[in-house]
Amino acid sequence: MVRMSTNASAMYPDLSLTLSEAGAGRPALILHGGGGPATVAGLAQHLSGSAHTITPVHPGWDGTPRPAGLTGVGDLALVYLNLLRERRLSDVLVVGSSLGGWVAAEMALRDSAGSITGLVLIDAVGVRVETEPITDFFALDARGVAEHSWHDPERYYLDPAGIPAEELARRQANMATMHVLAGDPYMHNPALLSRLGQIQVPALLLWGESDRVVTPAYGAAYADAFGNGRLEVIPKAGHLPQIEQPDATFARVDAHLRRPSSTSRQR
Repeated sequence: MVRMSTNASAMYPDLSLTLSEAGAGRPALILHGGGGPATVAGLAQHLSGSAHTITPVHPGWDGTPRPAGLTGVGDLALVYLNLLRERRLSDVLVVGSSLGGWVAAEMALRDSAGSITGLVLIDAVGVRVETEPITDFFALDARGVAEHSWHDPERYYLDPAGIPAEELARRQANMATMHVLAGDPYMHNPALLSRLGQIQVPALLLWGESDRVVTPAYGAAYADAFGNGRLEVIPKAGHLPQIEQPDATFARVDAHLRRPSSTSRQR
């Protein structure tokens, strides 16, 4: 695995993205959620066996700099589209977990170059579904976070009193950044759901059956809104199935990665 920093936006010339890269094959951009890059590290490692994985740290997470003007998920989507353009990447599969799934959807809407040919959204936020409101994550205490996020909360619950001060500060700083990018309106773009039909690339939405942050019913509405979307529910998993049920999650992503893309079908 190669870790590097790269300038990736003409909009933010002083922005230096922190990236991890590994493997060879079809490019796969892997976007983490609010929990930070560690939440997709296992997925990235797995996919690097058959793809060229690019896993950025979102600006502002884990101590990385965030330009003052980068204040929304749409801004982040443009940064990553510029990264694909600078690298001259095509036939890209974008995989996003939670907040990262929202970024992936926003990227696909803005992808005028057609660089993205597939999407995997894992328990993504980003849309408003009237009957399935997104849980106010910022209002939850540590116990509430565990109960909403995991199928087996007792296994993953961490008492804040036992977390080292440095780690606790990192988590709090990450949440502060997420609040800037996605706090108002809370965790969604009001216009996104109605526009997803414009996205015709294959979109796989994976959902943990026990997710209480965004429910499987929310995921079903999200998938139905895409021009070419489908939902697969993963048993005995919550908001991060790639951690609770990695084998089941990886198998589904692998199958989607192997699907002929729109680019290859046109050849």
